Amino acid sequence: MSELVTLARPYAAAVFKRAKETGSTVKWSESLMFMSAVLSDKGISAVIDNPKISNDRLLALMLDICQGQLDREGENFLKLMVQNNRLTLIPYVEKIFEEYKATDEGYVEVEVFTAFTFSEEENLKFALTLEKKLSKKVHMNITVDKSLIGGVLVRAGDRVIDGSIRGQLQHMQKVLQ
Repeated sequence: MSELVTLARPYAAAVFKRAKETGSTVKWSESLMFMSAVLSDKGISAVIDNPKISNDRLLALMLDICQGQLDREGENFLKLMVQNNRLTLIPYVEKIFEEYKATDEGYVEVEVFTAFTFSEEENLKFALTLEKKLSKKVHMNITVDKSLIGGVLVRAGDRVIDGSIRGQLQHMQKVLQ
């Protein structure tokens, strides 16, 4: 996966640069999200992986599916990705683009996995604690994961904070071996 991220990074950087130049970060964000959603469809994945489908046919299909959802620059980006056989990188481009956007806007996207649902008050307190720890505003995406047993697991970019019972038990097992 890190290889795919490495391949996607220059595309994401170029798209972000263009989005900043034209003041269209929101539009690019929406376009990349839509393209990623299309590519996550199993039927589309099968077509992309089929060596009998030419790039021209694949491009025509993708442009037809995305009709009305992409502006001219979005269509040009899609053409570039098809021509370079990099269509499968678009979900990675989207993720990296969103990281660039968050950094530029002064916040960080945070994935929070918790064993139990937060109340509104706990949610607010936890967000404030993370903002102090990360020195940025946070946008939290909270997922309940009962396998954690208790506590939380936080992913903010490359940084992971494991305060889960499962994580502590795994750490203790490594220490005792």
